[in-house]
Amino acid sequence: MRAIEFDYPLIQKTYKVVNRRNLSLYIFNPEDYGANRSVILFFNGGSFKKGPLTPTQFQHQAKYFSTLGLVTICVDYRNGHDEKFTPVQAICDVKSAVRWVRENSEELGVDPSKVIVCGASAGGYIAVSSIMFSELDDEDNTTDHVPNILIVYAAVMDATDIMTRLFPELVEISESMSPIHHIKPCLPPTLWMCGTADDDYDQNKEFTDRMREMGSDIQFTTYEGMEHGFFNYGRHDNIYFERTIREMESYLRNAGYL
Repeated sequence: MRAIEFDYPLIQKTYKVVNRRNLSLYIFNPEDYGANRSVILFFNGGSFKKGPLTPTQFQHQAKYFSTLGLVTICVDYRNGHDEKFTPVQAICDVKSAVRWVRENSEELGVDPSKVIVCGASAGGYIAVSSIMFSELDDEDNTTDHVPNILIVYAAVMDATDIMTRLFPELVEISESMSPIHHIKPCLPPTLWMCGTADDDYDQNKEFTDRMREMGSDIQFTTYEGMEHGFFNYGRHDNIYFERTIREMESYLRNAGYL
C-alpha cells in the first residue's frame, strides 16, 4: 500500500472498500463551519499507468477553493497501482464517491444539489464516462451519481485509443465505453479546459463541439500553445495554475456555487 501525503491538514474518510482496499476521500474544510455549502470532488490524472499520480495532484486547487467556502475533496480511486486494474473500476469509483458525498451531505455540511466533479486527463475520462454509461456500475445503489456541475481538464474521449495502448484485453468492448462514440445530451453544465498544443486537443474539441450540437451546455476554454498538464501546480511558474483556477472560480460564481 503506497503512502499518499498531502502538504495541508485534512480529514480522511473511507467511501468504499474493495477487496480490503480502502478508498479514501481527502477532505479540505473551510475555516468557518457552515451548512448547504457547495462541494467539489477532484479526480487526478495519470492514473492508468503502473506508476500513477496520486490525489495530491489537485491539493493546491482544493486548498484554494476551501478558502472560498467550498468543501473540497481529493478522491483516491482504483488505478494502475492496483493489481488487475481496469478503467471500468475507476468509473465505478467515481459514482461511489459522488453517492457517498450525497448520502453524507449533512455530516459534511454540503448541499447535495451542489456537487461539482472535476477531472483531469484520465480523471476527466472516468468523470465523463461515469455520467454517460449507466451500465458501468458495481453497486446496487439508487443515490444519484451525476454531479450538478462538471469541470474537465483535457481528457481522452476515444476509449478505443486508451484500451489499444494500455488495456488490450478491453479492446473488444472499448467502443461501448468510449464517450466520443456515444454522443448524447447527458452532461450537466460543463467547463472544459484544454491547451491547443495538447496531443488530444483535436479530440477534445470534436467531442465538445458534437456534444454542444446535441444540446449540452459546455464552455470550451482553450489556452494557446499549452501542453497536456499545463495547469499543474509548479509548471510555467504557476501562471496557468492561477489562470485555470480563476476560470473555475468565475464559472462557479456565475453558476451560483460560490
